[in-house]
Amino acid sequence: MTLSDYNAAVDAHSDGIYRFALKHLRDQDLAKDVVQESFTRLWLKVDEVDATKAKSYLFTTAHHIMVDEVRKGSRSTRMEDHHADMRSTVQHQPDLKEVLEAGLATLPAIQRSVVLLRDLEGYTYDEIAELTGLNLSQVKVYIYRGRTALKEYIGQLETVL
Repeated sequence: MTLSDYNAAVDAHSDGIYRFALKHLRDQDLAKDVVQESFTRLWLKVDEVDATKAKSYLFTTAHHIMVDEVRKGSRSTRMEDHHADMRSTVQHQPDLKEVLEAGLATLPAIQRSVVLLRDLEGYTYDEIAELTGLNLSQVKVYIYRGRTALKEYIGQLETVL
């Protein structure tokens, strides 16, 4: 991979990786860190990675970084999250984006990743299998289970509203 190929990869894929990380982690700073770390790792292996495989390498790397962040984050609790219910006492109608983000938050990390890659980023099942290191049938099962869990979450929410 040449320097111009690397710069083209930055221009072409940084926004997509950021959106993927932001939807998965729901934290802008962590999402920016994932993008930065993904491109740093690509730069360290710039001689080993083929320019045509840069997108796959970047999303795979971002996926692994996010899994590490989720594991690290599950061991700690942010004070803002702990006291979120105390901030507002006004009842309001949740919008669709909030409902979907809350539903995605209930999914296990791997299901959330494959659902976001398929439904948000538009990857094919084969591409998702390559990016995540899962086989094709596992990808299909995780997407099915993730979508089913989201459907059940939204259905339960309708009875409350």
